[in-house]
Amino acid sequence: RKLATLPCGTQSLGLASPPCKARIYTNHWAVRIGGGPDVAERIAEKYGYRNMGQIGDLKDHYHFFHSRTIKRSTLSSRGRHSFISMEPKVEWIQQQVVKRRIKRDYKPAPPRSLSSPAHISPAQGNIFYNDAKWSSMWYIHCNDDVHNCQSDMNIVGAWKRGFTGKNVVVTILDDGIERNHPDLLQNYDPQASYDVNGNDMDPMPRYDASNENKHGTRCAGEVAASANNSHCIVGIAYNARIGGVRMLDGDVTDMVEAKSLSLHPQHIDIYSASWGPDDDGKTVDGPASLARQAFENGIRLGRKGRGSIFVWASGNGGRSRDHCSCDGYTNSIYTISISSTAESGRKPWYLEECSSTLTTTYSSGENYDRKIITTDLRHRCTDSHTGTSASAPMAAAIIALALEANSLLTWRDVQHIIVKTSKAGHLSAPDWKTNAAGYNVSHLYGFGLMDAEAMVKEAERWKQVPAQHVCVESADRQIRTIRPEHVVRSVYKATGCTDNPNHVIYLEHVVVRITITHPRRGDLSINLTSPSGTKSQLLANRLFDHSMEGFKNWEFMTTHCWGEKAAGDWVLEIYDSPSQLRSQKVPGKLKEWSLVLYGTSVHPYILRSEKTRSAEIMTHTNEEFTEEYNGPCDPECNERGCEGPGPHHCINCLHYFLKFKNNTRTCVSECPSGFFRDDKKRCKKCSSVCETCVGSRSDQCTSCRAGYHLSEGTNMCVSSCAESSYLDHDSNTCRRCPENCKRCTTASICTECKPGLSLQGNRCQLTCDLGSYYNGHRKTCEACHPACATCAGTGVEACTKCAVGYLLEDWRCVSTCSSGYYLSEQTSDSGQVQRSCRKCDHSCYECLGPGERNCSSCVSGYNLEAGACVVSTICKDANEESWAEGSFCVLVKKNNLCQRKVLQQLCCRTCSQKG
Repeated sequence: RKLATLPCGTQSLGLASPPCKARIYTNHWAVRIGGGPDVAERIAEKYGYRNMGQIGDLKDHYHFFHSRTIKRSTLSSRGRHSFISMEPKVEWIQQQVVKRRIKRDYKPAPPRSLSSPAHISPAQGNIFYNDAKWSSMWYIHCNDDVHNCQSDMNIVGAWKRGFTGKNVVVTILDDGIERNHPDLLQNYDPQASYDVNGNDMDPMPRYDASNENKHGTRCAGEVAASANNSHCIVGIAYNARIGGVRMLDGDVTDMVEAKSLSLHPQHIDIYSASWGPDDDGKTVDGPASLARQAFENGIRLGRKGRGSIFVWASGNGGRSRDHCSCDGYTNSIYTISISSTAESGRKPWYLEECSSTLTTTYSSGENYDRKIITTDLRHRCTDSHTGTSASAPMAAAIIALALEANSLLTWRDVQHIIVKTSKAGHLSAPDWKTNAAGYNVSHLYGFGLMDAEAMVKEAERWKQVPAQHVCVESADRQIRTIRPEHVVRSVYKATGCTDNPNHVIYLEHVVVRITITHPRRGDLSINLTSPSGTKSQLLANRLFDHSMEGFKNWEFMTTHCWGEKAAGDWVLEIYDSPSQLRSQKVPGKLKEWSLVLYGTSVHPYILRSEKTRSAEIMTHTNEEFTEEYNGPCDPECNERGCEGPGPHHCINCLHYFLKFKNNTRTCVSECPSGFFRDDKKRCKKCSSVCETCVGSRSDQCTSCRAGYHLSEGTNMCVSSCAESSYLDHDSNTCRRCPENCKRCTTASICTECKPGLSLQGNRCQLTCDLGSYYNGHRKTCEACHPACATCAGTGVEACTKCAVGYLLEDWRCVSTCSSGYYLSEQTSDSGQVQRSCRKCDHSCYECLGPGERNCSSCVSGYNLEAGACVVSTICKDANEESWAEGSFCVLVKKNNLCQRKVLQQLCCRTCSQKG
């Protein structure tokens, strides 16, 4: 994972990001000025600012720059220019603060050259492209004998219907895109591109030795790499237009985010972002005022009023036990939050679970799983793109196919179509549940894996959903003490604002605004249960979150109640699981909480299903009923009413109907155990050994009756697991052993191998000679890179030990140390001299050894003094007029901070030369 800013973070929502506690103020301001551009220009000139123009598409908001203010400071500016706020036309002004933003590819990967052979697979069906990596693009087409392709995203199905993203514009908000890459050149759209970091029109990334700024180019290729150009890959929306915004390669501020999110909203359809606040398991951060306004403007005005589509990667904080509900970008109702699943359908180790995730696409899982193939810097390809960074652009591309099928879709239509068409399929999660509206949903995957063909089919016949209503229920301000090992339970009786024209009956998003004080925020977990009984986990415990800040009016969001009724008892539960790292003496307090219900006052869809027999009788033979019932109906009856008070008197069921052997039926909220729901809302019987199922056949079980186990892959219930599988006790499932194992006890522990393989540790593999490694996909031993003595995979980055004549440098083997590294020699216990390249101090450009006193040359902005690099800067003083133009001084660095007092002592009236 790469940092999007310099190491010193920003304070947001009262929470400081490590490693610096202080805010970092820049010499850029955001100003709201009424009266038009001429007034803004006049005010800027009067106070010594430079007006850099309007901030994106935000009307009356201007970007002001002040050249005589320190570029980065822990102190906000107090100069003469600060009197600008007293101007009558200046409605608001804010000095911009650096925000810590992370790219969501979880680790750097080496560039792969096009010369590496493409993996040749069997027949492709009737679609084939001549792009070098087409046959290996497993997430687009299932065609590999080695990997059993259990479920795909039906992208080829959408292509066969003629949808390839034509006339849809997608832009990647990231570190730039290589617009002249052979796979991007044909679809590149300059109108969908901008360099916010460099303030120009060209989004080309900044090149360096480590290819740090490869991220945006990789994301862009997934969306719109050209097809059939013999180069690298095929984009999912290979006829869409693609742009890029370079905004992560420098200081990220609220203004930088707002400019990016509001770039040409009448031209750009979809904005894809694979970044966010730190995924460290302790940060709570989200968009500030300008970025929030950019989201709202985009939703309200973008795409000619239909709303911009914002696609967001849900985060890679799984290893840090992070929870994406603490990320205000993925947690927003305006963004489509995208999760990842491995090829096998298993949970990737980096995945964050939360209730705001809407849907899922593929990425990598374990190290041996295949990753995503895409475009890379310097006109290359890579097969190592991964993390939720790879999933979000995939989703953006699939949405582009749907927008080509129906360009009139609103931002909410797109979300509704995703909810209706995503599928649980083979995605493995312990918490799959069916909400009261009949949707399968999980905290790992939202509503499931995206289905491109189903989406374009739905889009073609889609009728726009009714207007969005927003019901803000009154806050519950009763203060409750949160005691360790106890649960605070608060029930709120919601009406859905029935006394208000903006009332909500059918739900979309549900937001909980909550204020809590607590001595250690990470010990809290929060659940919300809807009136229909659907439970959403709004927050899980976070191991590394030691903050005493609690939550101040933080908005948690859930999509799990989609389609349910709004009115009724909502139950908030807060658990406190105290860690050993906190004082037990100070309990937490729930200060207040409130619900914001988003949805519609009428059913969002025209019912396309056939009327039930009972409804038809009512429609056609209403005159035959001589006695009409006028009393209350059972809650399980829908709006058509009833013929009596019981659930068996309903004309039509609100949820499902259960038919008995005597041909009578009753309405139920859920099908009972041993039954499944069909597409006509009927409960039908499962096979006799199934506890739950999706159909009546014996191979359609989802869980088993006592004494039976679910067989993975076959979905049958068996009394004992087969030889090449093991019993996963947590899920009562017989899971397949790894492909080389004859017997195993878990997914990672083999106990007996198939013929021709040997047990090495807990894994079965071929025994490879020194200088080669085992390729799990091709099941062969392959040569390491020449620089490696031993390796774990292909490429110089995979060396575990260097060959003779090579030195280890940051996990790479090199013949000589690069700039910024020095040669280190260490003697091992056996007397062997081990040589490697170690990194110089961060201030050195080149050095002779470790530490800050061994520099031989310095990076830009530092001067060399007695082997140390010290910060240099232009001299400033309160009485600036008395200094000769061009005077310089030295900033003395002490405890890693520039000391202002020392600076003033060293300032000189005249200098013989710089430094």
